Amino acid sequence: MVKWLGSLRNFNKPYLCKIEKIIDETPTVRTLIFSDSIMSNSRPGQFAMVWIPGINELPMSIMISTKKNQAAFTVRKHGVNSTALYNMKLGQYIGVRGPYGNNFNIKPGKLLLVGGGTGLVPLIRLLKFIKTSHNITLIIGAKTKNEVIFEDLANSLLQHNQHSIITTTMDGTYGCKGLVTHIVADLLHETTFDAIYTCGPELMMFNVIKMALSKQIFVQASIERIMKCGIGICGSCSMNENIVCKDGTVFDGSYLLENNEFGYMYRNKSGSIENYTSKV
Repeated sequence: MVKWLGSLRNFNKPYLCKIEKIIDETPTVRTLIFSDSIMSNSRPGQFAMVWIPGINELPMSIMISTKKNQAAFTVRKHGVNSTALYNMKLGQYIGVRGPYGNNFNIKPGKLLLVGGGTGLVPLIRLLKFIKTSHNITLIIGAKTKNEVIFEDLANSLLQHNQHSIITTTMDGTYGCKGLVTHIVADLLHETTFDAIYTCGPELMMFNVIKMALSKQIFVQASIERIMKCGIGICGSCSMNENIVCKDGTVFDGSYLLENNEFGYMYRNKSGSIENYTSKV
């Protein structure tokens, strides 16, 4: 469907979309909703390049909307670009191009989804593609109660599935106290999953993948890197021989653990290599 619709417009040219609704998810996170039949049909794991007029362009995972032919971007105000997108108003326009990238390979059976912060966005879209026969466990990670997102939405999307949603906060103000990885370790000790899907902070994903593979469970992760073009030209999102925007953003966990950059180093906005200081 997405491929057919793509023939109607150039994927690599920004398409102006009007912001029709804004949802304040937390004090620092907003979801901007707009009409676009192409983005609304994107696959879980794909992303778009979003142009904020007069500011810059940045990559964003494509969030779902509850209405047909609508899509959304969920943004946390952090840097200059994300804060500018966060501050967009109703009726203003953003430029959108894509969708780009590959998608999660959905296995049958019992699935574990592990998300941290706005890394939940591709996992929420994944929920729209699962079947009622899937048994789903979703872990939602946040720093504190006020930063928990999408819990009610996930319950609504999974109302016809056997499912469990576990919320964790680092300060213990809501749900389980501690790191997402601690919950994953406990779950894998108690039960068996047919596949695990994760998106969020890289060190979190690194450890989720290690635990999954130690149990010989199929695992995939959606990777975030600095992206300036989104189409594999600039090389800013390179990870060893891979260009994340073109070859990902979804990678099999077995491949990622063989990669000497994932979980160890990343490129900053200037292109310089920086190292992660520790493993969570």
